[in-house]
Amino acid sequence: MALDGTVIASLVSEMNNRLIGGRLSKIAQPETDELMITIKNQKETYKLLLSANASLPLVYFTNQNKANPMTAPNFCMLLRKHIGNGKILSITQPSLERVIDIVVEHLDEMGDLKTKHLIIELMGKYSNIIFCNDEYMILDSIKHISAQTSSVREVLPGRTYFIPQTMNKLDPLTASEEEMVQILKQKPSPIQKAIYQSFTGISPLISGEICYEAGIEGDVPAKELSEMEVIHLVRMFSYLIEDIKDKKFSPLIYYKNGVPEEFSAFPLKSCSFLQSVSYDSISEILEHFYAEKSQISRIRQKSADLRRIVATHLERSVKKFDLQERQLKDTDKREKFKIYGELLTAYGYSVELGAKQLVAQNYYDENKEITIPLDPTKTAMENAKHYFEKYNKSKRTYEALTGYIVETKQEIEHLQSISTALDIAISESDLTPIKEELRDYGYIKKRGPKDKKAKITSKPFHYISSDGFHIYVGKNNYQNDELTFKVATGNDWWFHAKGMPGSHVIVKSEGKELPDRVFEEAASLAAYYSSGRKAPKVEVDYIQKKQVKKVAGAKPGFVIYHTNYSLVAKPEVNLEEV
Repeated sequence: MALDGTVIASLVSEMNNRLIGGRLSKIAQPETDELMITIKNQKETYKLLLSANASLPLVYFTNQNKANPMTAPNFCMLLRKHIGNGKILSITQPSLERVIDIVVEHLDEMGDLKTKHLIIELMGKYSNIIFCNDEYMILDSIKHISAQTSSVREVLPGRTYFIPQTMNKLDPLTASEEEMVQILKQKPSPIQKAIYQSFTGISPLISGEICYEAGIEGDVPAKELSEMEVIHLVRMFSYLIEDIKDKKFSPLIYYKNGVPEEFSAFPLKSCSFLQSVSYDSISEILEHFYAEKSQISRIRQKSADLRRIVATHLERSVKKFDLQERQLKDTDKREKFKIYGELLTAYGYSVELGAKQLVAQNYYDENKEITIPLDPTKTAMENAKHYFEKYNKSKRTYEALTGYIVETKQEIEHLQSISTALDIAISESDLTPIKEELRDYGYIKKRGPKDKKAKITSKPFHYISSDGFHIYVGKNNYQNDELTFKVATGNDWWFHAKGMPGSHVIVKSEGKELPDRVFEEAASLAAYYSSGRKAPKVEVDYIQKKQVKKVAGAKPGFVIYHTNYSLVAKPEVNLEEV
């Protein structure tokens, strides 16, 4: 998942196909580090988003509009003055760098033709949008970088623009195979790392793909490879470079369990185990990929307060549980105190005043000798009374703690199930029932009497198995209860990850016998929508719904069952959601 030189090459190719000869009809700056440029070319209108955001630098075509500030920032006004209605002459990428250079022709104040460079650097936290004249003198930039901020390069009006060469990397577009072999043979680092550290524009993802294509483990030190292995590796690298030069791009997004995992301008054999979706352009890739990633990020942000509440209460409950267990362990001596008291009652007549202990026959343990500590200031009967009091106190503590520990453990399990539901949530509507549950159980302060209960619109996940059976997955405890006891009927099948918080998964059997494949698919869903979703394998219990019971007073989502089957499943989603 990297906006590397290969992706930029695909993007530049797309921009050339659409924008060369076009005119800049509108320039806006909706964010402090973002431009939206509208280009008209051959009766078509394109909107190009340029973002120098430190965490998400992007360039892509979009159909979305963004609200602009009432007063345009100075950088935007400068661009409008110089290149408004300018004609795009060329769009290039120097040396497979993460840099796009857009050359714009325009008329100056005297009516003479001039050219300017709008340079977009997509380099993570160093990203910038820089405006230069035809001699690459900086006129202004969306971010000003002074010598105090960077010792490598100043980005200020009046300075000469250049791309900093901090790593002494080779340009793979111009380097010969012999040069590539020589530089890699000298590297002591793992070969995958050696590739992306030696050549511009190559990300760890692409260098890993090159190693995979060559059949070489990426963690093997480059110096340990034979010359033939390095030559073969470089040949695989060269095939990739040839595709870039020939503009043979096939943009894809790779998904893992429905979540975007990687994107690339080329098919990646090293990612063949992931689900892939092809797109016509790299712009679509970037817009879709980051929109989906952004949605996941937004949900994480929206649920941050709920997560904090759950984490705080969970931490308290765990501490309380640990304390209760230690206190319960202290009551293990209660039976010993009772025996001391009874033996002192029986043998007290033989205890001399001021004695510090009594050695007696323990008739509760085959008359073995036992030593009973005594308080020398008390009589034998007073010592016996003291031990009986300690016994009764420990007994009362034990009986009370036994109940408290059960309650605390149930509270921990309840909070863990809510935490898992927060991990499963994919939209704001999914957070509403979770918030209601937290309010219902006192973790969030209840509303006033005039407040209405929030409308719950969240629905469970719905999948169709490979054999056509409907599978439902609860997103939270309330949905789990509803699925199990309202949606499911007696002969439907119920699945749940064994011994851990997770979703109830229901397979509607419709009176038919389920094929083995359905059990496997449902179990994979139950494993994925559980707290064990990151484990390689998860044990899943399954049983017909009629065997699942709800205990009176139990918290939502908690059920019991006694006779069940189990299977081990890989946590994954291989079905399309309905």
